Amino acid sequence: MSGHSKWSKIKRKKGALDAKRSKMFSSVVKEITIAVKEGGSADPESNSRLRLAINNAKGVNMPKENIDRAISKADKEGANLEEVIYEGYAPNGIALVIECLTDNTNRSVSFVRSVFNKYNSNLGKTGSLSFLFESKGVFTIPLSDKINMDDFELEIIDAGAQDFEVDDSVITITTAKEDFGNMQKKLDSMGIQIQHASLQRIPNETKIIEADAALRVLKMIDAFEEIEDVQNVFHNLELTDEIAAAMEE
Repeated sequence: MSGHSKWSKIKRKKGALDAKRSKMFSSVVKEITIAVKEGGSADPESNSRLRLAINNAKGVNMPKENIDRAISKADKEGANLEEVIYEGYAPNGIALVIECLTDNTNRSVSFVRSVFNKYNSNLGKTGSLSFLFESKGVFTIPLSDKINMDDFELEIIDAGAQDFEVDDSVITITTAKEDFGNMQKKLDSMGIQIQHASLQRIPNETKIIEADAALRVLKMIDAFEEIEDVQNVFHNLELTDEIAAAMEE
């Protein structure tokens, strides 16, 4: 999990510098829309997925009126949204899984394929790389003086935490997929603010490559993340200290 945690830390720092608010807001609006569609309710009290989507929207500082507008439009706009997954290899054999929410799959696959082509890589068949990743729940919460870390750790382990890390001002909790709901309920019952929560594809094994080659792979990932329909990009690149240092230069 160390590579995953390091990647999350780098993305938080990088995001604070160059994240595009419009893309971030678009992504969380789609989260809200699909949450209402799949959960069958626009009431966050009865729709846990919507409640998490709202938390994630607040985590990127989306104004309340934008959140309310997204919820009110969700029934109409959600009918056209589909969740689609694309998979393939980046240079040096790095596996990529790209999750999209889209109202036009032809557009999405065209944009995704163009990035693979630009980096001399190939789009694979859906499901061909799934065995390389395991779906896990990942929660980030702000570190607070009000949290007694010893008691807190015992509580979340009891709720199914597999991994627990404190990094700068953020606590990251990882659970098995089936314990995602239990952890959400536990944190809610403890009055803990959830900064972001989602199911993520964590690589079973990571792959180490040279720093210069890794930077090119990361540029490719950035290109995918700039596509409007792309929600998440997961990979099995090991973020070594050398790569982390090169990213910060």
